[in-house]
Amino acid sequence: MTAPTSPTAPDRLLSVLAAFDHAHPALSLTDISRRAGLSLTTAHRLVGALTRWGALERDASGVYHVGLRLWEVAALAPRGLALRQVALPFLEDLYEATHENVQLAVRDGSEVVYIEWLAARSSVGVHIRVGARWPLHATGVGLALLAHGAPEFQEAYRTGPLASFTPHTITDPQLLRRVLAEVRRTGAAVSDRQVTDDALSVAAPVHGRDGTVTAAVSVVVPYAGARVPTLVPAVRLAARGISRALGWRPEIPLAGEDGHPHGC
Repeated sequence: MTAPTSPTAPDRLLSVLAAFDHAHPALSLTDISRRAGLSLTTAHRLVGALTRWGALERDASGVYHVGLRLWEVAALAPRGLALRQVALPFLEDLYEATHENVQLAVRDGSEVVYIEWLAARSSVGVHIRVGARWPLHATGVGLALLAHGAPEFQEAYRTGPLASFTPHTITDPQLLRRVLAEVRRTGAAVSDRQVTDDALSVAAPVHGRDGTVTAAVSVVVPYAGARVPTLVPAVRLAARGISRALGWRPEIPLAGEDGHPHGC
């Protein structure tokens, strides 16, 4: 039997950063020690090093927060702030055209990560914020990204556990396969009440310079009265604009861009 591997110094350092999340944005040293699974002495030493570097900041009450130095480093990620800056004018256009919630997301493993969100004041409430993660199959942007993933990844994802949030969440692997095929055919994904019973999202893939799908854009609207045939062309237009701004030059029109909007 192989003996368990002890955490390395980098592992322990990263565990301190991982102690922070959206539910725990501010932590005491004791909280960090507990959530990171470290002794108080080790946590104190690592937190001190991270604070001196700027990855953590300590307020007047002695509570720690994520520091701006991490934001500076994260801004260098090509799928983060740089992508957001390119996409923002097109997201704003989509918002002005719909006056609904508009989102931009990328895939990280088997999850979708939201990197921008324009919230409509009077639209349906959504359980989304910048940095939030959701399973790919349960959201419009996730379906758009999953549908253009490698076939072997899609197969592994479909046959794995599919989390359910409402009675409408896709949990049948065969149904998911058909939905993904429809997304590729039409160039758009429709997530119908999968996260909440009152919301529907329409999404389209964003292509990078080499043609691979690097992100997805979506609009989230109330399920009641949703006009999918009207939303699909608007969302695809925004996605295509972002793709072109990223350097993508398609030789042929995207699937479904024949003037006849489709939904899945």
